[in-house]
This record gives sequence, structure tokens and C-alpha cells, in this order.
Amino acid sequence: MKTIGLLGGMSWESSIEYERIINQEVRHRLGGVHSADLLIRSYNFHDIEALQETDQWDEAGRRLATDAAALERAGADIIILCTNTMHRVADTIEAAIHVPFLHLADATARAVVAAGVNKVALLGTAYTMEQDFYRGRLAHHGLEVIVPDETDRAFVHGVIFDELVRGVVTAESKAGFLEVIGRLVRGGAQGVIAGCTEIELLVGVDDVDVPYFPTTRIHALAAVDVALAD
Repeated sequence: MKTIGLLGGMSWESSIEYERIINQEVRHRLGGVHSADLLIRSYNFHDIEALQETDQWDEAGRRLATDAAALERAGADIIILCTNTMHRVADTIEAAIHVPFLHLADATARAVVAAGVNKVALLGTAYTMEQDFYRGRLAHHGLEVIVPDETDRAFVHGVIFDELVRGVVTAESKAGFLEVIGRLVRGGAQGVIAGCTEIELLVGVDDVDVPYFPTTRIHALAAVDVALAD
């Protein structure tokens, strides 16, 4: 079994989900008392959020790249960045290490393509929805990506930062997310990407009538595939 280096998540709410999914999947595949071989660099999300808000992406990239290299020195055979938004600095991280880096958007795109979906809606932080680092990566796989309008983007972003990263999950916000998804589907989306790891705390596969792509689960299972490959 290869050792997986977990960089993040950026909130511990999503960090726990990554660890839970990976460990459960390893136990499911190998049986007995097997669990994953993990190295984890978790963060004080307050510090990361401050870098995002002040547009200090270069500094964020340097910090994450330094920590990814430290995970490699500690014995990680593969590295995954457990957050969609911080994939804005994925190139900086990948350049700092010599072991495989499993890009979350690539794993997600493969799942979308495998489901036969061509036009997909993307939900996430404003950074993820509005900037090209993630949408462009999906488009590289031949996908047409649409995002909510400005009002709905502000709603989605607000729920993520004001509620989900703080562990707050409400029926009102869930209903609001489902309304946003409904508008995107009526606009032609054949499926929906939960492009923020915390969104899966609010909206599950059974809540949506079109194919739904929970990026945390997709990414975590892709990491297990690599870790258990011959």
C-alpha cells in the first residue's frame, strides 16, 4: 500500500471527510482491520482564508508547496490537495514535489465524462466558479461548464464561508442550493459538480435528480485507486 499525503483540507470539516472516505474504502477493499497509510498536513483555515481574501495566492502557493515537499520527505508516495479552491496554486505545488500529484479537477472530469455528461454545472466558492483555473481544467477534458448567475454565486459562496466551513448545516440553505441547482438544470446542465469539499455536507447524491458529482468522494476514491494499485 502506498502512503497518501493529504494537504488540507482547508477546513477540518472537509479534512475529516477525506480521511473517513479513504479509510472506509481501504477497509472495504482489503477487509479485516486494514486502514489507509496517511500523512496529513491540516491547516488553521483562518490563515488560509485571509490569504484568499487579500489575493495573496503566490504566498499561499509557497506555503502549500513547502508543506507538500515536507510530506514527500516524510514518506508520502502520492499527494492530494484536499480542497477545490486551492487548486488555483496546484501548479506551484506540483513543481515542488517528485511524487505524483492527483489533481482534483482531473479526477472529477473523468467521472463526469464516464457518466456520459457533456454540459455540467459547477458549484463552489466564488474563486472556483468565476476563475479559469478549475473551469479551464474541466474544459480541457471536453466538458462545457456553466455556473450560477451573479446572485446565485454570491449565495453559494456565502453559505460555504458563513456556514459550511463552520460546521453549520441548515434546511434553509439546503433548499436554497437545490433552487440554484434547479435553475442550472433548466439552463441546460446535464449534471452538477459539488466543486467545494464542504458542499457535500449539505447536498447529497439523493437530493438531486441529475447526475451529481461529489468531488471529495471522487478525489478520495481516486487516491485509494492509486494507493492500492500494483
